[in-house]
Amino acid sequence: MLNVLIVGCGDLGGEVASQLVQVGITVAGVRRSDNAIEGVSLISADVTQAESLQALQPLQPQILIYCVAANGQTDAQYKAHYVDGLRNVLATQAENKNLKHVFFVSSTRVYGQITDEILDASTVAIPADFGGERLLEAECVLNSLSCNTTILRLSGIYGAGRLRMINMAQSPEKWPLQNSWTNRIHRDDAAAFMVFLVQQVLADKLVSKCYIVTDSKPATQFEVLNWLANRMDANAVAKNSPIAGGKRLGNQSMLATGFSLQYPDYQIGYEALLMSIHNAEPQ
Repeated sequence: MLNVLIVGCGDLGGEVASQLVQVGITVAGVRRSDNAIEGVSLISADVTQAESLQALQPLQPQILIYCVAANGQTDAQYKAHYVDGLRNVLATQAENKNLKHVFFVSSTRVYGQITDEILDASTVAIPADFGGERLLEAECVLNSLSCNTTILRLSGIYGAGRLRMINMAQSPEKWPLQNSWTNRIHRDDAAAFMVFLVQQVLADKLVSKCYIVTDSKPATQFEVLNWLANRMDANAVAKNSPIAGGKRLGNQSMLATGFSLQYPDYQIGYEALLMSIHNAEPQ
């Protein structure tokens, strides 16, 4: 029996697949490319093209993880990948009596409100742009399912290959004009939490309907950039200004599961990332 089907085996989904295989869970994956992932049966398909998903019908997984990324920052692309794509995939599992749980990887972009309060998984999402609106629309698609479902609202992902803040810290002219609150999660922690939840489901343990997946220390953009610049000796002039905008997110519901973050704040996470970059450089 197939334990898990991951639709969207890109950077994050591929890491989830690899970690699941390492703990002995059978995994099949869907991705647009045909790049192999060791131990994972892969199907090349496009969620925006329903006819390309016919091979999913006979798979009958116990758990479905929908972990796609839109091709670009437009309303049409968000609708196609998150709303219509999810519907297309769920249609292939309409007769799947083995399906116990569906996980949808969303984003904290659904929280568009401006407030000084720390937002948590119980906070009502109020989108402020098309991306948040489409993600929330996709989340609502899960309401029609008869199986259990969980929404995973991830904050800004960083890690191997995700170096935006590091690159920005080295170029002060590219720093934002506004010093806003930010939240982040290391890719490996995000993947590990998803694996943890899959194991909970397979062990018939309760899993909540929604989690904010973020680390334990919201920080302002300038705080992170100043720290990175100093750590890299980037000769950047320290910038400080009043905090304007952004949001702070709480991860209490995630930690209440018993899961432990490997990188609980940006300093620990970026220190490890900088070290891995240094070790990869020719000596």
